[in-house]
Amino acid sequence: MTTPRGARGAVPRRDDRRRSFPPVAPRGAPDGRFAATWWGNAWVDALEDTALDPARLARGKAYAGRGHVDAITVTPGRVVAYVHGSRPRPYRTEIRMRTLGDDGWERFLDQVAARPDHIAALLDKDVPHALEAVTGLLPAPGDLVPDCSCPDDGYPCKHAAALCYQAARLLDEDPFVLFLMRGRGEQELLAELTRRNAALSAAETTAAAPPMPTVPARAVLDAADRTGPALPAPLPPPDRPGRPAVFPPDPDAPDPLALDLLASEAAVRAHAFLTTGQDPVAALTPWQDAVRLAAAHPGSGLTASTRALYRDLAYALDRTPTDLARAVAAWRQGGAFGLSVLEEPWDPPAGPFDRARPALIAADFPAFRPWRNRLSTESLQLRLGRDGLWYGYESDAGREDWWPRGAPDLDPVGALTDLLGR
Repeated sequence: MTTPRGARGAVPRRDDRRRSFPPVAPRGAPDGRFAATWWGNAWVDALEDTALDPARLARGKAYAGRGHVDAITVTPGRVVAYVHGSRPRPYRTEIRMRTLGDDGWERFLDQVAARPDHIAALLDKDVPHALEAVTGLLPAPGDLVPDCSCPDDGYPCKHAAALCYQAARLLDEDPFVLFLMRGRGEQELLAELTRRNAALSAAETTAAAPPMPTVPARAVLDAADRTGPALPAPLPPPDRPGRPAVFPPDPDAPDPLALDLLASEAAVRAHAFLTTGQDPVAALTPWQDAVRLAAAHPGSGLTASTRALYRDLAYALDRTPTDLARAVAAWRQGGAFGLSVLEEPWDPPAGPFDRARPALIAADFPAFRPWRNRLSTESLQLRLGRDGLWYGYESDAGREDWWPRGAPDLDPVGALTDLLGR
């Protein structure tokens, strides 16, 4: 089952492996270096030690100091920003680096989890010096690869150097930006460190605890054979799923609509499995499940809660609310078959499709043009589904903006008659 994203109608949680930062106001460290932390300066040193032209580095530092670097986006292995130069249009500039492999992250996480003071330091946005040499986390000379859309072929050009200096300021503020550059997001790392810390604590507790008394399994089975009445017969299943509790609004609680949907869905699926032995949702894709959820919610688009539901479900599947609304119309028209008719054109075999046009001409509808499984006019369309039914669609004349309308029918004339009668 797809879970609606976002709580209380808020903006959904950001992608943990993509972070964007507004332009950084640079501020030199007291010792005259550009960055203020040892790891920020390690980042700068990695580029400066391989630079071929110190003059370009100096101009890049001046560009950074004058605020020529726009917002910076960080993803695994890449730092990207637009940097203003001498021309009106800024240049797209990036710094690339390798990400750590799974083995490298395992060694890093093991070492951090083994030291509670290391975990505490990271939570305080500090990187202990003991982690400096772990698995190549910090960049070494040659690790950072600059690239820029400007015509300068310097290594690096002044725009890439400016981006590098400003990125060092981001690392000063939050070392988890460095971890993201190497391939892992902050929430992902903290969750893994929490899991490992709990496992270590449990192992230490188990090792320190006295041995538990044991009972031979045969003695338990023998006692069970001698005592205990037979279990009562199971209770009959209810006629219908129960209704969830009422969730009053609370500014510190999740969205009550989302909770109500999740509880209702769990009750319906449990009841279906209890009475039929089958889960009606298990075979659906996440997109089909999202459409089904939205289609089951009445009054689409009429209330703020419904608009929030459509927005959150669409965001969770990287779709737009309009995509979801169109898919909901198709689901209400014909369920999963209706959704496939909306999204999957196909080439039907000879038979019902070939007989459709003569039937429409005989009913005084001669203007339909065939394409794959579709018959279209300027504003009307019939689509043959893989289930053998004809599905009606409408669009404004001259636009390819087809929306499901009417009830499906085995007869194309019947489907068109229902479509025109609405």
